[in-house]
Amino acid sequence: MQVPFNTEARSMSLQEARSLYFDRGEVPEALLDRNVLRSWERCRQAGLDPAFKGTRDPDMRAVTEARERNRTLLSHAQPVLEHLFEQIRNSHSMVILADAQGMLIQSYGDPDFLSRAEQVALRPGASWNEFDRGTNAVGTALAERNAVNVFGSEHFFESNAFLTCSAAPILDAQGRLIGALDISSDYRAYQRHSLGLVKMSSRIIEKRIFEAEFAHQGLLSFHSRPDHVGSLCEALLAIGPDGDLLGADQAALDLLGMRREDLPRRHYTMLFDVPLGTLVDRARRDPSSLIAINGRNGERFYGRLRGNLTALATSGPVLLDARGERVGKAPKVENVRPTARPGLTLKSLSTGDERLQAAIDKATRVLGRDIPILIQGESGAGKEMFAKAFHNSGPRGQGPFVALNCAAIPETLIESELFGYSGGAFTGARKEGAVGKIQQAHGGTLFLDEIGDMPLSLQARLLRVLQERCVTPLGTNKSIPVDITLVCATHRRLKEEVARGGFREDLYYRLNGLCINLPSLRERSDIGSLIDKLLREEAGPDRNVTVSSRVMDAFLNYRWPGNIRQLGNVIKVGIALLDDDEDVIETWHLPDDVFEEIGALASSSPVTPEPVTARVAETMACAEAVPTGAAAFGRLEEIERDMIQRTLEAENGNISAAARRLGISRNTLYRKLGRF
Repeated sequence: MQVPFNTEARSMSLQEARSLYFDRGEVPEALLDRNVLRSWERCRQAGLDPAFKGTRDPDMRAVTEARERNRTLLSHAQPVLEHLFEQIRNSHSMVILADAQGMLIQSYGDPDFLSRAEQVALRPGASWNEFDRGTNAVGTALAERNAVNVFGSEHFFESNAFLTCSAAPILDAQGRLIGALDISSDYRAYQRHSLGLVKMSSRIIEKRIFEAEFAHQGLLSFHSRPDHVGSLCEALLAIGPDGDLLGADQAALDLLGMRREDLPRRHYTMLFDVPLGTLVDRARRDPSSLIAINGRNGERFYGRLRGNLTALATSGPVLLDARGERVGKAPKVENVRPTARPGLTLKSLSTGDERLQAAIDKATRVLGRDIPILIQGESGAGKEMFAKAFHNSGPRGQGPFVALNCAAIPETLIESELFGYSGGAFTGARKEGAVGKIQQAHGGTLFLDEIGDMPLSLQARLLRVLQERCVTPLGTNKSIPVDITLVCATHRRLKEEVARGGFREDLYYRLNGLCINLPSLRERSDIGSLIDKLLREEAGPDRNVTVSSRVMDAFLNYRWPGNIRQLGNVIKVGIALLDDDEDVIETWHLPDDVFEEIGALASSSPVTPEPVTARVAETMACAEAVPTGAAAFGRLEEIERDMIQRTLEAENGNISAAARRLGISRNTLYRKLGRF
């Protein structure tokens, strides 16, 4: 049974603490929370006067600018604030959202308490940073980066002693402090559950921000307790196409015993024993099911993969050094906000191909005009990259760039992802609802990839949005005005889809303002320039990496079924497999899936064979003498192992040199060594 909180007894205790601290200069550790005591020390060192009663009038121009700066925070926090206020309504309280500097940017409250709060400028436009308002829940939570409760006379300024406030900090997907959430009321109306409410609500906001930040990646939800997966307690990891860890929330870092700065040096395969491909297959078969996964340190977790499953691929072997750190250049961890890469413009895409240049010129002419763009091309041809470059090059470049892959999301979820929904709109929906992609793109660009895969039932709703410039979330009749530029992409021939009834004709002509056809990589004349550009981008400014002449010749003659996406992955793998003393990518640095094809093309180029050591030649001769048949399998494996061992000895353990002499890729050699 919980003991009732005695407000009068606590008030008397705090008066004693203030007397000891301010009158006698003693530190009342037994009477004060440590967060409050540290805050008092900071305030005294800053020269604040506890008897100060003056207040600055809130700066409404500043709050308008702060709201604009914190648009992402506001969009995700707004429904949470409204829901939180509904829970505390008529309790003589208010709910407050502050930015990272302590400026109040939004609030909801009971009228009787709001009038008292305004007397101490507890309203939007006022700064409640510790150095402006002394010890208070908002400012102290920001300073401590921890949830705090400040009761009555725990406030440094005596004029704020009538308040009791509970606040929790809000962190973004990179763990940076972006704001604080607060419940304030009269100290005589103190509620024990207020701190728990703000902690839970700030966690909801952080989760929404994390999921939106990495909406285009794979999201692994996991926990040591299966009933916590899908709840606020779950841990979240954002996983890139190659298995790289792009983001982790604090719960994930705590469960895995990691620091945030460790992320660039970690890979999915370094954390869990279940292959990423297995998780992808399970998620596609049964999205709601859990799978048991073991951590590399023996922990038992339960997980569920969701998000952009199409972008995930089973990653190859990860090379570790003697300390267990990842070998090679650390992967770039980009801030994957719903905005496009600022360095990417239409001009930067130009590398000399005439067909691509024609597409760039057309797109440049319609920048800033209310003309929808339809990009057509094969998968991997760079449609989303072109859309981001178009966005960055125009007047909306500072606004959000929000993308949705219509083929990567189950048909049952596309509608809620695109249009959003109100709280309780359907079973399984978040209580606070969710803002859809269309509304997120307000003031910027909405990119709908694989628009040809959008269900017919949603095509009519999208057409209505484009005509009326308003979006109506699921579960509500409220229309919300939106201002967006629409860019769509597809690998399908939409005109043919219209003819067979798979795509609405009226929507097709609405989307097809300017049709741009991107050439496939095999059709482009600038492959060499593109390879040089990708090498510079991936290797970085301090490293000069090239490809050998025979690999370049093979690249120019390869058909590239995966287009630019495939070329980019090949370049990344090639650079990652270079040794510290290497700066030229050869055939043995290529991924296994293209090694044989590109290696065969490269072998047609004349090259002087490297001498093979006598021991390796002797071993290879023995291998040729081995009898064929099933009975010889064990002996063949022994000879293969012996040959690899002798080659490694001959090359003093140099993996790259051994792979060259054996005529296999380094990936294959690592895999064979792992099997032995």
